[in-house]
Amino acid sequence: MKIVIIGGTGLIGSKLASLLRSRGHEVLQASPSRGVNAVTGEGLQPALAGADIAVDVSNSPSFEDEAVLHFFETGTRNLVAAAKQAGIRHCVALSIVGTDRLESSGYFRAKLAQERLIANSGLAYTILRATQFFEFVGAIADSGRRNGAVHVSSQLMQPLLSDEVAVALADAALGEPANGIRDVAGPEAAPLADFVGRWLRKQGDTSRIVAGADVPYFGAPLALRTLVPDDGARIMPTRFDDWLGRAVA
Repeated sequence: MKIVIIGGTGLIGSKLASLLRSRGHEVLQASPSRGVNAVTGEGLQPALAGADIAVDVSNSPSFEDEAVLHFFETGTRNLVAAAKQAGIRHCVALSIVGTDRLESSGYFRAKLAQERLIANSGLAYTILRATQFFEFVGAIADSGRRNGAVHVSSQLMQPLLSDEVAVALADAALGEPANGIRDVAGPEAAPLADFVGRWLRKQGDTSRIVAGADVPYFGAPLALRTLVPDDGARIMPTRFDDWLGRAVA
């Protein structure tokens, strides 16, 4: 089958492309750097010509409220229109666990708008919501650095390895359309502060951690289980400490 990956040269797109090729499929990695821009529509229709499946793992270059909403709404509308014209039989999009619980965040409002456009498109679709990636725990720590300490939420998170996001996406894309939302997560739920603390210690960083239920997550307040999946999620096997050991080594 021919599979087009929108955002195909990024972290997840590159991993997904390699995995799908290893399974014997023709893959086109579509991105602005390769002449395909879903937001402007440039190159989109030729890229989708003859394709069976479209997978959208693209991400906005700006997280400013208006910019990120424009990115996901315009890009998704263009993708849906081009997919219908090309006869795409399965449209898959990567989203985030907690998207429907974090509407105080402009980024999550934009992701929710993307999900709704796909769900209401008339296309056969699967939306895969993933929890946060192991690789971004360091960014969470850095976002909370103030006055020599790291301020981080004590609410729960259940992160997973980005390679396993790609596996779940490949399986979703090659399977029957869910025409709904599926969740994927790592094997361990723990406070964000706990994951950040383990990451810092592995880096030899002795910064003091200030944990609190009211510490925002990239500007958004969290409830206890905002970032963990409901029952029925696919649970991937790699544990955070095992990944940490390999990453530091």
